[in-house]
Order: sequence, then structure tokens, then C-alpha cells
Amino acid sequence: MRPLIQIVEDDEALEALLAYNLEKEGYKISVANDGEEALLQISEKTPDLIILDWMLPKIAGIEVCRRLRARTETKNIPIIILTARADETDKIRGLDTGADDYLTKPFSITELKARIRAVLRRIRPALVDEIVKYHDLEIDRVTHRVKRGGAEIHLGPTEFRLLNHLIQHPGRVFSREQLLDAVWGSDVYVEARTVDVHVGRLRKAINIPGCTDLIRTVRASGYSLDANN
Repeated sequence: MRPLIQIVEDDEALEALLAYNLEKEGYKISVANDGEEALLQISEKTPDLIILDWMLPKIAGIEVCRRLRARTETKNIPIIILTARADETDKIRGLDTGADDYLTKPFSITELKARIRAVLRRIRPALVDEIVKYHDLEIDRVTHRVKRGGAEIHLGPTEFRLLNHLIQHPGRVFSREQLLDAVWGSDVYVEARTVDVHVGRLRKAINIPGCTDLIRTVRASGYSLDANN
């Protein structure tokens, strides 16, 4: 599952440079050119990390950061602020508003990529680690092997992708539509009921005898991976 990075930058040349290099690095990219558009896009599809310019039309980047941190559904998204402001007071203000990192223009793409990896590894390790663990469940994203309590579990390709997505966001509830988009892709037509079928298969596979049911069904909302089920 490729992490989604939201780029918020009004300089079209820099935006294109960022998008090109990060796509080459294996990330999915979404682009917004002003603060208002960024908030709309983020509310429609939650990214895994945001690269946010400070000086933006309509709504300044620092205000976008503040609003995202005030919302329950976006308060934990990693944010890297880009800015031409080099003063220490501006850097402190950006970090105090909720940014996870701060990069002063001009900067090297190599440094930005390193900072993205560092932030994801620190805040969202499930996006960068090859082996991810949650409770007594372990998933190896390279070999596609899954273990529960040390016992190997065999999953079909779709169930593996479903688990891989859920384990990146433990405790978060995803609607059927969100899971369809994340696991099957937005360009493929699949009925929402298909999600129920594959969640049922995944639940049956990972909930071996004597173990807690890790998949929580939230009526009229969706599903989550939650050990406190």
C-alpha cells in the first residue's frame, strides 16, 4: 500500500518538482494550490502525510495546520511545513501550531525525502516498516506472511491488502466506501457488500481459537482493527 502525500503549494514549478520526485519515490500524490482547496481535499481523502507551504492564497498554511490539528479525524496526520521564513520565531510558531517538521526554502529534494521517511518512521511506522505488529498479530509486507500468536495464517491477496490497510490505522473506523477506495482502488467498480464478504473472510482467518476478535464492526459506520473490541 503506497502512502498518500498531500502537497499544498501555490508555486506551480515547485509543486510539479515535488510531485515528480515523490511519485518516483513510490508515494501516491494529491495536489492543492491554496489552503481552502487543501482542507476540502483532505476532508474527502485523508492523506498519510502533508507537505504544507506557509504562504498560501485564501487560507495561510499555518492556519490550515491549526484547523487540521483541531479536528479529531486529522489531528494526527504528519505535517511538514515549507517556508521561505528563516527566523527562529517563525519556526517555533510553526512547530507550536502542530507541524511535525519544518523546512526552509530553498531546500534539496534529497533532504525533503529523508525528512518524510523520518517523520513517517517516527509517527506512522506501519507505513515504512516491512514487518508490522499489532497486539499479537504480525504482518510481513515483503513476503506477505501473516502470523497470530506465532502461528502462520494464510490470507488471500484481497484479505492481505485489507489487513495491511487496517493495521496502518489501528482503532480507526473505515466506511465500506473508504475501504473500497483504499483496497480495490477508485477506478474499479465493486459493490459495497463485497467489503463485508472479504472482512468476514479476514475475520475468520485471523481470529484463531483462544484469541481476541481483532476486527470491530461499527453499525452503520464500517470496520476497524481494534484489540479493545
